[in-house]
Amino acid sequence: MRKLGLIGGMSWVSTRTYYEQINRIVQKRRGTGVSAPMLIESLDISQLYKPQTDEEWEQASELLIASARRLEQAGAQMIVIGANSMHRVYRQVEAGIGIPMLHIAECVGERMAADKIKTAALIGTRNVMTESFYRRRLVSYGVDLLPPDLGAVDTVDRIIYDELMAGKATRDAQRALKTIITQKEQEGADAVVLACTELDMVVDVKANVLPIYDSTQIHAQQAAEWILGED
Repeated sequence: MRKLGLIGGMSWVSTRTYYEQINRIVQKRRGTGVSAPMLIESLDISQLYKPQTDEEWEQASELLIASARRLEQAGAQMIVIGANSMHRVYRQVEAGIGIPMLHIAECVGERMAADKIKTAALIGTRNVMTESFYRRRLVSYGVDLLPPDLGAVDTVDRIIYDELMAGKATRDAQRALKTIITQKEQEGADAVVLACTELDMVVDVKANVLPIYDSTQIHAQQAAEWILGED
């Protein structure tokens, strides 16, 4: 098996999810006595919390490049960033290391293209929902994305940062996400992309009015397949 480097800590909740899901897939394929060879660097989220200015994003880029280099030097053969929003600096991190990376939106786009999804709604943090760095990756796979609704953007962004990243999953948050997803169906979406690694805490991925593409689950599955040499 190949050794994966995971940049985590953004938040600890999603880092735990990646570790668990990757290992469950590896054990299912190789047996219960096997676990995934991984290196994990858990960053201090306070240094990466809600970057907005160019200067703050440059700092985030430098932190992630340094983390990826440490993982590479420690023996990682590929890098995964365990956060959708931090893929805004994916290209800078990719250019700063000598090993490949696995882009979360590319994994989602490939899956949606295989399923012939044509119109979808993107739900995540404010920068994921409104900026082009994530959206253009999905569009390149033939997926037409509904425009972001600013009211929904505010609601989802607050739930993610104030609740989910602290490990809290409230009934109010579950109801809010269910309402938003229902509205997206009414607006013509064929599917919903959960483009935040904590949103599965308040969205039932398997039982909803629309097909749900959970970015964390899809990313972790492709990472596990790479570890196993099945990519």
